[in-house]
Amino acid sequence: MKPTEFGDLEFDKVSFSWPNGVNVIDQCSFSIKKPGLWMLVGENGSGKSTLFRLITGVIRPKSGRVFCSLKPSLVFQNPDHQLLMPTCKSELILCVPKTIPQSKLFELIQSALEKVDLGEMLDRPIHTLSGGQKQRLALACAVVSDSNLLLLDEPTALLDPQSQKSVLKVVKKLTSSSTDPITAIWVTHRLEELFYCDGAAILKNGAIGKWDSGSKVFQQLKSLALR
Repeated sequence: MKPTEFGDLEFDKVSFSWPNGVNVIDQCSFSIKKPGLWMLVGENGSGKSTLFRLITGVIRPKSGRVFCSLKPSLVFQNPDHQLLMPTCKSELILCVPKTIPQSKLFELIQSALEKVDLGEMLDRPIHTLSGGQKQRLALACAVVSDSNLLLLDEPTALLDPQSQKSVLKVVKKLTSSSTDPITAIWVTHRLEELFYCDGAAILKNGAIGKWDSGSKVFQQLKSLALR
C-alpha cells in the first residue's frame, strides 16, 4: 500500500502480543482521515493503552502496518503524572520545541493558554489549580509542543462534572477550529460523552469496530447492557 493511500492515521491488520503470547491487539484495521474528536469505548484490558503505545511508536506491531503522519501527544488520566514544573509558564516552556526563537516564546505560550481557556494563568503555581485546570494545562502543553494528534486516556475520569465539561469543551474547540483543527482520540467509559464526538467505535478483543455516530454507539452499548 502506498503512503499516499493512507489517511492521517491508519492501522492495517495490526497485531501485537506481550511476551505471555496473548494477542492484545489482533488484526486491528481502522483509519482516521481528517481532524475531529474520535472516541473509543472498551472494557478494561481491551487494548486501549497498547493501541496508544503503537500510535506513538513506543512499541512496534508484531505484524501489520501503522502509518501516522501526525505528531502525537499523550494526555494521561491523572495530570499530576505529567505536570513537572512549579508554574504554568515554566511547564509550557519545557514543552516548546527547541527551534522556536526566544522572541516568539511568550506569544506562543500565551496563545496556548488562551486556547484552553487559561489565559490568565501564566504565572499561576500549578499546585493551586483545580483538577480540570490541570488537565487543560496538559492540553496546552500538547498544543505548544506543536502536536496535532491528542491521545486522551479517560481524561475526565478523575474530575467533577463541571471540570469534565470544561475539558470536553476545550478538546471539542481544538478539534473543530476553523484555522488549525487537530485530531483527538479520546478513550472513555462515560457514555454521555459520546454525544460530543465526530465519530465513535468500540474496541473489543483487540480490534476496533467501524466508526459510527456517537449517538448510535451509545444506543448500541445501552442495548447490550440491558440484555
